[in-house]
Amino acid sequence: MNKIAVLLLAVTLLQFGCAQKRTKVTVEPKLSEKQQEVLTKIQENETQRTDKIKKDLKDLFPEAGTCPIDSSKVDPESDQGKLDMALELCKLSQDLWEDGDKEGAIKVLDDAFSLVLSVSNEDDDPDIEQQKDDLRFLISKRILEIHTSRLRTTKGLSNAIPLSINKYVKKELELFQGKNKPFFLAAYKRSGMYRPMIVRQLKKAGLPEELSWLPLIESGFKVRALSRARALGLWQFIPSTGYKFGLKRNVWIDERLDPEKSTKAAIAYLTELHEIFGDWSTVLAAYNCGERTVLRAIDRQKVNYLDNFWDLYRMLPRETARYVPKFIATLLIVKNPEKYGFQLGEPDKPIPYETVVVNKQMKLSDIAAALGVDPDVMMTLNPSLRYGVTPDTDFKLKVPKNYGQVLLAKLNEIKVWTPPKPKVTKRTRYASRRGYIKHKVRRGEHLSLLAKRYHTTTKAIKRLNRLRSNRIMVGQVLKIPVGRAYVKSHKKRKVRTRRYVVKRGDTLWEIARRFKVSVSALRRINRLGSNCLYIGQVLRIPSSG
Repeated sequence: MNKIAVLLLAVTLLQFGCAQKRTKVTVEPKLSEKQQEVLTKIQENETQRTDKIKKDLKDLFPEAGTCPIDSSKVDPESDQGKLDMALELCKLSQDLWEDGDKEGAIKVLDDAFSLVLSVSNEDDDPDIEQQKDDLRFLISKRILEIHTSRLRTTKGLSNAIPLSINKYVKKELELFQGKNKPFFLAAYKRSGMYRPMIVRQLKKAGLPEELSWLPLIESGFKVRALSRARALGLWQFIPSTGYKFGLKRNVWIDERLDPEKSTKAAIAYLTELHEIFGDWSTVLAAYNCGERTVLRAIDRQKVNYLDNFWDLYRMLPRETARYVPKFIATLLIVKNPEKYGFQLGEPDKPIPYETVVVNKQMKLSDIAAALGVDPDVMMTLNPSLRYGVTPDTDFKLKVPKNYGQVLLAKLNEIKVWTPPKPKVTKRTRYASRRGYIKHKVRRGEHLSLLAKRYHTTTKAIKRLNRLRSNRIMVGQVLKIPVGRAYVKSHKKRKVRTRRYVVKRGDTLWEIARRFKVSVSALRRINRLGSNCLYIGQVLRIPSSG
């Protein structure tokens, strides 16, 4: 509060001192009536907020000694103290919600939010700002979850998906019967490779088996399908959502391409969406365009959501609006193909396989040659290997059934893959002197691919081009660092680390505070694109000493 008074005083001095002649005068440190009014209002708001939090806690825990939070400590002066108290209130709201007191949980979250809003961060501390953002996100998400759970009656996960036949579904049926029939037949044939595995996982999770047909409209059951939005794989995960549900991605591996791992992630996402909406048709719409878009559509109804997707249909983006009727049309066809003029034939069969852990860089084609199997079989079994090369860390390689021991016996005979050396040309000789070459981005290229091609790192490319993210555009001209001098000059010393397994309720800034490191250091050393964590995730914690 003293800082505010000093600031207002400084404004007064500027307003009246600069307008006078430059004579030496003594100005009394007195606030104007208006400034005093503003200061008093701020102080009153602080007091009102503190009084409200204390009252809410007393209402929720009327018996002395039962409140888990000391009400005498709900008015901290420091920014960090306010954030710590807001976090305590968030934890309390979770307990209240789990005990069935949704109104109380909302009250406490409102109090936590008011504390976060009162954090001024006058010193522009990046860690304080990061904590504010994390808490705002956490509180907003929690309020959203509680709010949506109050608007609906949750149905069981295993409830069947309603097969409504209306004009929208009929239109999608006509398209599948017409110009989209070749696509449908090809996708159905490919489905046999993956559906048995998907159905097993859905049964295990207690979800409707019909969801196993979702990849038909997502990707056509093409494992390497890539959308314009950079969504990838059978289940079309964008990088951020994939990361949220545990799908790893590095220069060698992209687990969005792994059918089994991406299916587990999709089931986790669908389960989370069902907890929010409770209606499978609405869940599918949210899977396609995101829960926030659907929730905004629900909010625009200006009435309580009645668990009926078709009430929302006209309010959704066109692509999403078509998504659900297209899925229903797919289910109708596979359940009764003759009725809709389809002869589906036999789908492909899954390839039986076993796994062998390898930690040697090898080309899949070399492994296939050593085993005497078709290279395409090895590529089909291991689609998550982005360049058809195993990494030099432990990797569970899939090989055809009964070939595991054969591979182990021949492992030493298979040559180690090494990146080809770049050809020396006039261009590269000149580039090595100035430290970089120029490259015009073509369709399908991304930073990891360019880094691999030019034997550098994505960080080095981003640093040289002052890129804030990994996003690049077709036609963009990039400077690519070449030569050892550039890369060596930017190498950082090794940082000693420890390992930490993320537990329920953990947030990035809370872990950072516990181990006395900054949030930015945690994100940097773990290559985190966002602050989202998942239970069981292993983090590297840099030594604070």
